[in-house]
Amino acid sequence: MKAIFKAGAALAVLGMVVPAQARTGGDHHAEAGAPDAARAEALAEAMRAAELWVEGQRQYRNIPAVSAAVAQGDRTVWARGFGTTDRARHVPASADTIYSICSISKLFTAVALMQQWEQGKVALDTPIAHYLPWATLADDPRDSVPVTLRGALTHSAGLPRESDYPYWTGPDYPFPSQAQVRAKIGSQAPLYPASTTWQYSNLGLTLVGETVEAVSGERFADYVTANILEPLGLEDTRPGLPGALYGAQLAVGWGALTAQGTRPQIDLFDPAGITPAAGFSASVADLAKFASWTFRLAKSGEAEVLRASTLREMQRVHYISPDWETSWGLGFAVRREGDTTVVGHGGSCPGYRSSLMIAPSEEMAVAVAMNAMDDPGALAYGIAALLKARGGATPFAEVEGVDLADYAGVYDGQPWSADYMLIPWAGGLTWLAADADEPAKSMWRLKPLGGDRFQVVTDTGEERDEVVFERDRAGNIHAVHQHSNSSRRLRGL
Repeated sequence: MKAIFKAGAALAVLGMVVPAQARTGGDHHAEAGAPDAARAEALAEAMRAAELWVEGQRQYRNIPAVSAAVAQGDRTVWARGFGTTDRARHVPASADTIYSICSISKLFTAVALMQQWEQGKVALDTPIAHYLPWATLADDPRDSVPVTLRGALTHSAGLPRESDYPYWTGPDYPFPSQAQVRAKIGSQAPLYPASTTWQYSNLGLTLVGETVEAVSGERFADYVTANILEPLGLEDTRPGLPGALYGAQLAVGWGALTAQGTRPQIDLFDPAGITPAAGFSASVADLAKFASWTFRLAKSGEAEVLRASTLREMQRVHYISPDWETSWGLGFAVRREGDTTVVGHGGSCPGYRSSLMIAPSEEMAVAVAMNAMDDPGALAYGIAALLKARGGATPFAEVEGVDLADYAGVYDGQPWSADYMLIPWAGGLTWLAADADEPAKSMWRLKPLGGDRFQVVTDTGEERDEVVFERDRAGNIHAVHQHSNSSRRLRGL
């Protein structure tokens, strides 16, 4: 329903940890034996931490299924599924699980419109009514510049947020048909004069999709499939939700957490006439491919679905709100985080939420999708932050006879906190809290000293106290001692 787009400066250094060689497809990790072994090891440790943290978040938040992927350049370097996709909780999620991506749909609709722009069939600053004579709103006495395609793409046209139907209202979510959208628009008045206020509008991007259909002479779904999805090899992305796959590859939907810690079931909906704005479905594997296409296009400069110059135009700021808090490109959300521009979009529809964060200058992207009303942006940011933290960690010197895997495990945090993990990290160990909103915040480390002794090193490099691990009679680690107290090792990792 609403675009959810969270980004962070963490994306700015993702390239520090990703190996030059990686494989793609399905659930996967960095290719063993990559030319740069140090970078491959860094990626493997960062992604292992991400897997543990995302699965912990899924369990603590009671999210049935989460899928996530990381793209670097022309490759997907990591992609995983967590949890289950069906009502019985038996079908495992994967990187190829399909979710409603809701407002991420707008990126595909914007690409379709810009293809028409490249062909000279539309002009961005021509009134939309020129292409859609029926798309004329009710009279408004306020002075306004015309409602244009550029205004619709940047959510600055002053249009109502929605077509005037209650399609975000359950339990049926009655999305209007294309004919119903067209029939109702004449009775809807603008919310604001055009180009004066940023107002997110699903109606606006629906009109962009209608324009694609009008000027191309093809049904919107057919056009997008033939001219964007098939050329990019996005086999699990569709302008619609594949009901035949519901409960199998297409995850079922769940609502927000109740006070009892449960989530209500959400029935599958049909986005119908709102499909250009909110009706696509996709896997995170495909979203990572889409991100890689943007990197490939920008790097090669050779036309592929779009011209590189057109993509640059879409990813630059075309509208910034009067308070300078919200900036938008042509379809893409655009924000500046430190020295890095981050673009993308988020999606939130009944039972599903998703996030696609792209750092063009770093050729890095993170995609997250889930089948519950929770926060995929937080998970995307956490994954990026873990990559940044591992990439920026100076490795400790290797200590002979110390196998870090011996100490990795889940340790008892009660009664003070949830159980926590100790994991191998840049030649030592680090703490990881599965319930933490920001997993990479204050990542203190344990430096091996030999035997079962380690020294605490803060995230600023300050050396602190020693901790000692204790073994049982079989030689297995079963506790860690710090400040004269101990925590039991509950299980290994």
